[in-house]
Amino acid sequence: MKQETKHIDINADLGEGSGFDEAIMPLISSCSIASGGHFGTEKTMRTAIRLAKENNVKIGAHPSFPDKENFGRKIITMTKNELTETVFSQLIRFFALCETEGATINHVKLHGALYNYAAKDAPTADAVVEAILQTKVRPKLYVQHNSVLHRKAENLLPLEFEAFIDRRYNEDLSLVSRSEAGALIDNPEAAWKQLFKMISEKKVSTANESNKPITASTYCIHGDNQHSVEILHYIQKQMVINGLTLDR
Repeated sequence: MKQETKHIDINADLGEGSGFDEAIMPLISSCSIASGGHFGTEKTMRTAIRLAKENNVKIGAHPSFPDKENFGRKIITMTKNELTETVFSQLIRFFALCETEGATINHVKLHGALYNYAAKDAPTADAVVEAILQTKVRPKLYVQHNSVLHRKAENLLPLEFEAFIDRRYNEDLSLVSRSEAGALIDNPEAAWKQLFKMISEKKVSTANESNKPITASTYCIHGDNQHSVEILHYIQKQMVINGLTLDR
């Protein structure tokens, strides 16, 4: 009997100056493009948008705390209104560039410290949701299932639940801090094993080697992972063997 093909969404954070975008783009189905907070200029955004269009990859904005110095990986103290304003400004600028390039906006995904903090802090999550709503656009929001941001955004925005191919998880399904050894998965076989377990069993092995249920409809690899291209090529081969294809 012929194996039924299952479509999955693999996303990557791009437009961040890693130098890997051209190699990564044909191997994914959606991308989140740095929108000027932690990285990004009009030129880098346009380049990434055009590259995504050429490869039929869904396009999303990737806003963050306004912190290029720390690549958006440090929590910045801001009022709720200040955070709403900076996220709104990043989104509006990115959406305008998409419009001039004739590109459809698929989603918004937060970056780095803002992603992690909005997942657990209610005022931060509220500020982000308000910023998106103020744009008058209704993109999908890529968000971790059962996070505070998930609860704040449901019924207001369409959601896609995200899990990570190249990051280790803690017992509570938060991500292991990048400051800890082994937080980033750089072995292609290990990355595929994590992805396939999440798809086929809806579970993920934590850093303590216990299996936890996980809900996801899109799976992320970081564009600045030095092994991202190697991992994605390996994943593509395994997907063919296992009846999986990219959702484009």
